[in-house]
Amino acid sequence: MTNATATDIQIQDRPWTDPEGAHLRCEQRAEIAIRYGTDDSEPGVKPTADDIAEFVVATIDGKPVACGGLRELHDEDGVAPAGDAEIKRMFVRSNSRGGGAAVTVLQALESRAVARGWSRLVLETGSAQPDAIRFYEREGYTRIPNFGHYVGHRDSICFGKTLS
Repeated sequence: MTNATATDIQIQDRPWTDPEGAHLRCEQRAEIAIRYGTDDSEPGVKPTADDIAEFVVATIDGKPVACGGLRELHDEDGVAPAGDAEIKRMFVRSNSRGGGAAVTVLQALESRAVARGWSRLVLETGSAQPDAIRFYEREGYTRIPNFGHYVGHRDSICFGKTLS
């Protein structure tokens, strides 16, 4: 674990295609593959540069340690339901966990969502990620019914939070 404080963590807006962000997401997918025993455990639509509206990378001393993105949700008619957006690819490198990077990234995503006029953030995590479940609950997210492509997937656990 890094001995960084929240003031040492810098948030940078980056494009989804940013190489350092892409590397963080690859690390996340590798970790999740180990937890679930498969390279493709995501039941939902994988995020792309075309649908990620916001993507941030957290750095400490200029080195990327965490990331997260937001995707606006749409119903079948292409209208966003009640201003919802989905948190995608929240990840903190294992050697930087416990130092505030996750909270800093989540707060940055919430701030960007509010600036876009979105009123609620939702997310999907999985049963093999108890650390993520504890984190989101601690940050004020509550369990919601599985939504979208996550409906009917037994390993999917969805959360939501109304933003002020």
